[in-house]
Amino acid sequence: MPAPDPTPPAAADFARRLPKVLLHEHLDGALRVATLFELLRARGMAAPADNVAGLAAWFEARAHAGSLAEYLRGFALTVTAMASPAALERVAFEAAEDALAQGCVLAEFRIAPLLFEPHGIAPDATVEALLAGLARSALPSGLIVCAMRQLPEDETLRAAELALRWQGRGVIGFDLAGPERGFPPAMHARALARVRDAGLPITLHAGEADAGERVLEAGRLGARRIGHGVHLVDALRDPARAHLLDEARALGLHLEVCPTSNVHTGAAASLATHPITALWRAGVSLSFHTDNTLMSCISLSGEAEALLTGTTLTAADLLQMQLQAAAASFLPGPARAAACDRILAFARQAGLSPGATAA
Repeated sequence: MPAPDPTPPAAADFARRLPKVLLHEHLDGALRVATLFELLRARGMAAPADNVAGLAAWFEARAHAGSLAEYLRGFALTVTAMASPAALERVAFEAAEDALAQGCVLAEFRIAPLLFEPHGIAPDATVEALLAGLARSALPSGLIVCAMRQLPEDETLRAAELALRWQGRGVIGFDLAGPERGFPPAMHARALARVRDAGLPITLHAGEADAGERVLEAGRLGARRIGHGVHLVDALRDPARAHLLDEARALGLHLEVCPTSNVHTGAAASLATHPITALWRAGVSLSFHTDNTLMSCISLSGEAEALLTGTTLTAADLLQMQLQAAAASFLPGPARAAACDRILAFARQAGLSPGATAA
């Protein structure tokens, strides 16, 4: 039998076929454009465009406006459009199906359920509807409950108690989302301690719009994973901060990096200069994700292709990232193991060596 060809296939084909693990996707940023347009019309809301193609172009323009404020404008539309149990279930189901179609073998989705209270939906009803939607898909998945960090800690505690009520019934983790600068994780230490002591895994947005030190602050407060974390690269640029990388490794932190979104929001200047490459070469555990497929007009396959063509990362690098993501997932052990098996089988078939396997 001839030896496997060590040359990876074309980037687009490899990116499409690669078994993927999705850890960082906001459901209110993951709607299909056609679904959003339909939901807006059903609620009697004016859309920014008269048809689906026009609405897609509107999001494309927001993504490339170079402004975080412009990028975030779409969320006012999506949250309002989703504000019914039926719509919440539909959006969750379609997000899982879209991830499955992108080659995902495991996925985690997140959202802040308290955002729907002003629209008359109780937080528990929101979670119930979202979990019902995820359960309709064959994709192994789970829900991460977010709290909005700019709100008072009492609100974060409410979100934490909500997450704990659904722990073991589809909710697999807790997160702090929202504007990072000026709202450090320590402001919500009581809520994080409550979640941590109850055994619910924590992932926190940190080091995206604030300094790399926030990544370590989040880790010390119990986070096992970090949303974005790209400013940890500061430790590579400043010898006086090199200890940040050592502590990140010692804490076993895994970064959920969202390269395209980071460029769109200004956290990185370009894909070519994005910190993901330098952090990976420095031995940081990380993986790549979409963040918001709607807002950034990106798919997970597209993210993989962009990394292969726009950086020095290789097919073997991306393969190893999938194994690290599977190992870092908050889903139960059997789901993680099954995902690793799929990834390793693909590696053998492609003649690639992913290095050390995930536990």
